[in-house]
Amino acid sequence: MSPSQHVSADTLRKLGWLLVAVAIVVIFAGMGMRAPWLADEPRFAQIAKEMVETGQWFFPARGGELYPDKPPVFMWTIALFYKLTGNLSLAFLLPSALCALLTIFLVYDLGKRLWSAQTGLIAAALLLLTLQFTLQSKTAQIDAMVCCWITLGCYGLMRHFCDGPNWRWYFIAWFFMGLGVITKGVGFLPLLMLIPFFAMRKWRPQPREITGKPNWWLGPLFFLLAIGLWVVPMLLLVEQANNPAFDAYRDNILLKQTAKRYADSWHHIKPFWYYLVEVIPVFWLPLSMMIPWLIKPWWQAIKQGDRRIAVPLIWVMLVILFFSLSPGKRGVYMLPAVPMLALICAPYLQQLLSRAWPKRILWSIVLLIAALLTLAGVLGLLDLHLMAKLNDQYPVRPWWMLVTLGTIGLIISVATYRKPANSWLLFAPALWLIYSLWGYAVLQPVRTPVNVLQNLAKVHDVSRPVAMLDFREQFLLFSRWPTYHFGYHADHNLEYQQAWQWLQRYPDGVVLAPADLPLVCFDLSNATSLGNAHRRDYYALTINNALPSCAAPTDYREYYYLPTEQYGNF
Repeated sequence: MSPSQHVSADTLRKLGWLLVAVAIVVIFAGMGMRAPWLADEPRFAQIAKEMVETGQWFFPARGGELYPDKPPVFMWTIALFYKLTGNLSLAFLLPSALCALLTIFLVYDLGKRLWSAQTGLIAAALLLLTLQFTLQSKTAQIDAMVCCWITLGCYGLMRHFCDGPNWRWYFIAWFFMGLGVITKGVGFLPLLMLIPFFAMRKWRPQPREITGKPNWWLGPLFFLLAIGLWVVPMLLLVEQANNPAFDAYRDNILLKQTAKRYADSWHHIKPFWYYLVEVIPVFWLPLSMMIPWLIKPWWQAIKQGDRRIAVPLIWVMLVILFFSLSPGKRGVYMLPAVPMLALICAPYLQQLLSRAWPKRILWSIVLLIAALLTLAGVLGLLDLHLMAKLNDQYPVRPWWMLVTLGTIGLIISVATYRKPANSWLLFAPALWLIYSLWGYAVLQPVRTPVNVLQNLAKVHDVSRPVAMLDFREQFLLFSRWPTYHFGYHADHNLEYQQAWQWLQRYPDGVVLAPADLPLVCFDLSNATSLGNAHRRDYYALTINNALPSCAAPTDYREYYYLPTEQYGNF
């Protein structure tokens, strides 16, 4: 490791406050300007909304149907902010944003304690500049929160093993690992740090007070305590309810959504090398670009027994291996590894940027992205055939936005030609600000079903019920009507039969139906077209569209939701 260039304490303090300001602006930019977008955001927002509306916080539900796929911790935080602010457009994004800020601070503080304040600032800045991290900080998925709990677990273990002994942080680490488990099952991942910790003891022994047996085994108790805060009351309430729906909720969330989901995934099936080839090279920029030049100094640190580098590095590799072994893969699963990777890149950044090729490659990446964005925008404005076909498939016209962002990138590339290391430092914040302040407005009309519901409001009074086929939470968020649906996982081959039966009981109602479901029991020839949302055509079906008879569905389930407050105006 090359010695760091000295920076005065006053300069570091100013840089620290500048980093805080940039992080807040980048992460919070655009908040309140968009609705929850597919795939996961509408689900969590609707669940939180129903928690506040119904007062039932312990068993999350969407449209009256229990949601057993994830524990309720993340939804609780959205519901809490919604209760406090009364604004779901703010509330659904606040948990991810605040967790991202806390994660940045943890990386800074750990870098400061293990190396120096300068290294801590570099690590925090690298984390903020990493594409996947900032994207998730602006997205209402569970992953930013579970990444925060996992980073807290790693932080506590590193404080104890590398900057300790510190038994308080050791116990806190175990507690937040447990909290991570009841947020999204993989919260236990910091435990993988114990593998390199104990492996290194063979040639780099630690003081006995760090691994003392009496305290060592108390950690798992804090882990179980955190898990028990949710699991124990849930089991007791399920037992007292004597309700088959609650029994199914318990069995699904404790069994199907944990080990079975990992070992025998039923969706997002990808090859073993998916993360190494399709996720890390792009979404971990700029960190992924640095890795080839850091292999040698990292290996030297491992040989020297430097736990500050060896433990997080081996842990990142184990996390990648852990998720690669599961057949079900999503790019966002890699997020928890990013903070520790930023931490171990930071001590070598000055050494890395003293070489010509890393700076040139980073500058070239910015130039390439800027050129491609500008080209795409210009082709779109010229309405060339290729871009016109894309516009037909995705009815959005972002061309001026792409030209603007690409032009800014080209200007940055020219301005940083002699100081190429600054190119990504300037381009990444510009990218996120334009995406947030302009991109949200461009994408909002095509990432919500508002136009379909506007057309429905023209032909169907809000006092009369609606039944939704192929139920999706985002429609429910904007709904004004008393709404029925037949379950999120309803058999599509039976839903039209269920809708036919439902109309016999509610002849003044209307069925909101996507055109691509298997059509039985109805005549679409005179159905009312409601337009297109998410690349699907929708129709309003009434009793007049129902055929004279229809086979009774073999499995009829019905859920009801009455919105007490509309999410958005339309």
